[in-house]
Amino acid sequence: MATLEDIAERVERLLLRHDELKRANALLEQQLGTVTQERDNLRSRLSAARGRIDALLARLPADAGEETPR
Repeated sequence: MATLEDIAERVERLLLRHDELKRANALLEQQLGTVTQERDNLRSRLSAARGRIDALLARLPADAGEETPR
């Protein structure tokens, strides 16, 4: 049977582990926020680039993609 000191030691280790996990979780949440913001920025840039490409394609003459026979 575990003594009171053994139980107190286990509780102390659990509390330390809990604090470590809380710190790790906070860091992971911060990293997730950063990555999410970066992803949203990249999506926005991609959408703008697609819009520019679509505008350029719309300005091309209809027969610009066809080769003329020689």
